[in-house]
Amino acid sequence: MNPTPIKLLSPAKNLEVGIAAINHGADAVYIGGPAFGAREKAGNSIKDIEQLCRHASLFDAKVYVTLNTLLYENEKEEARRLAWDCWNAGVDALIIQDLSLLELDLPPVPLHASTQCDNLTVERVQELERLGFEQVVLGRELSIDQIKEIRRQTTVPLEFFVHGSLCVSHSGQCYLSQHIGNRSANRGACAQPCRLPWDLLDADGKVLIKGRHPLCLKDMNNSANLEELLDAGITCFKIEGRLKDADYVKNITAFYRQRLDAIFERRPEYFQASQGHCTYNFEVNPEKSFNRGFTDYFIHGRQPNIGSPFTPKSMGEYIGEVKWCNSVQMELLTDKILHNGDGLCFLNQDEELIGIRADVVNGNKVSCNRPHGAQRGSKIYRNYDIEWQRQVEASTGNRKIDIELVLSETDEGFELTEKRSTSCFQLPTNKIVATNPEKALENIQKKLSQWGDTIYNPICINIALSQPYLIPASVLGEMKRGLLAVLTSCGRTNLSLRHIVVSPAGRYAVPQGLVREVRNLVPDEIPNHLMTCHHCIRYANGMCPKITGKPVDSLFIRNGENTFRLEFDCKNCLMYVCTLD
Repeated sequence: MNPTPIKLLSPAKNLEVGIAAINHGADAVYIGGPAFGAREKAGNSIKDIEQLCRHASLFDAKVYVTLNTLLYENEKEEARRLAWDCWNAGVDALIIQDLSLLELDLPPVPLHASTQCDNLTVERVQELERLGFEQVVLGRELSIDQIKEIRRQTTVPLEFFVHGSLCVSHSGQCYLSQHIGNRSANRGACAQPCRLPWDLLDADGKVLIKGRHPLCLKDMNNSANLEELLDAGITCFKIEGRLKDADYVKNITAFYRQRLDAIFERRPEYFQASQGHCTYNFEVNPEKSFNRGFTDYFIHGRQPNIGSPFTPKSMGEYIGEVKWCNSVQMELLTDKILHNGDGLCFLNQDEELIGIRADVVNGNKVSCNRPHGAQRGSKIYRNYDIEWQRQVEASTGNRKIDIELVLSETDEGFELTEKRSTSCFQLPTNKIVATNPEKALENIQKKLSQWGDTIYNPICINIALSQPYLIPASVLGEMKRGLLAVLTSCGRTNLSLRHIVVSPAGRYAVPQGLVREVRNLVPDEIPNHLMTCHHCIRYANGMCPKITGKPVDSLFIRNGENTFRLEFDCKNCLMYVCTLD
């Protein structure tokens, strides 16, 4: 069996973040284009996308553009032109939600079915495979067993989210933001009402829980389940976060790069899809980046404590508890090194998140410029490590491609070849036999091993000459520069050829009517069920009738003037957030 290439797919808010992701280990990045990218605040120009594609090509990494909003009829021509612009810029795939795009004259670019297509069943993935999709992004709610069953009955490559923020609703099936404020999640304008505080009410209007965040989930972290996911059939591991800054993307990408590489060392049937290996000058630690606490969600079935009911904000890393304190000082029981300017936080007696700044640190003692409100025994988290932040921000990535060099001679001079890629550069020059062969070979080895700040790292240098030659440093330098140009031009040549490709209309042999059968709602359509959720408020709050054996009356959630009814499908273990109509 041939080994399987595995992709680590990272988010890119913009060109800067995309380059940072690649330089810190991503095999592919996904980025929004000028429009229709499901994140209205994360659009990018075609010029920037083309520049990102050129950088990615150096490592044989991929660039995917999100074109994954639902479209109005009068937008489809613009979307079609945008697809062609992306193709000509060098994009490797488009991620789409609106299946009516398949009826347009698209370029020969691979299409990936966005998780917004609600890809949770074997039947759904089979439909998308029949439509010609070359990759399907599965729903986050799936378990290992469900993924295995989808893999068993389909052949299309499967992508799965492994890290980042979680939407409480099935992707593509959330209309709460649109209902409340006319800001559609399916149009890239979600206002995230799920992160707001809500009261939980019974049928009589009695407040059961007040001012919590019952729809807010912890962040996903499936780093402990990567090997299981590989064996279940996932070949692309996706990090969420197209609104995240570079420091987040650097850290989380590096973390999953290390975890996957460790698996590849033990499991030769899997290998990294792109080229290059990375080293990092900061502590790679997901807890130091924005997080609401972690969960692996439903990967092993329903489990407690997947929600973040007390705060939608980042808690950061747990560092210890308060040993002693007065109103503006505290001493911590911790093995962490603290710094002036660190951001700390804790939950007070009312389970409210309180943030404080460590203005002056002396060992484990912290002084604040205002009363902090912590008590002895309070659990302290650090959500801003100022020294670590500086290190990450300074990191430009150190991604290198190993090369094997062979120096040989030609009739007119010498040839320098990269053995793995068979790329070569010849230079006509005079041949001078060395009077000190040992010193001449030593100088050649030394010069050919120096590749400075390029992306290449020579791990083997074979000097295959008929006799020792005295080759000046200037000649060896010119040969290295020539080979470097050849190595870096390969991907760019392939990109430039795209401009002459013409795609025939209707390249997707779409069965008549199938697109209309499986496509999602039109952009301005709002159903009565505003959310479809695997997360269950009854289960999270100890009211599940399957566990308690007690029936539960109707439940409602309320925020200000907005009140919604909760419906429960216990047979299928689903919760719906519904209008009162």
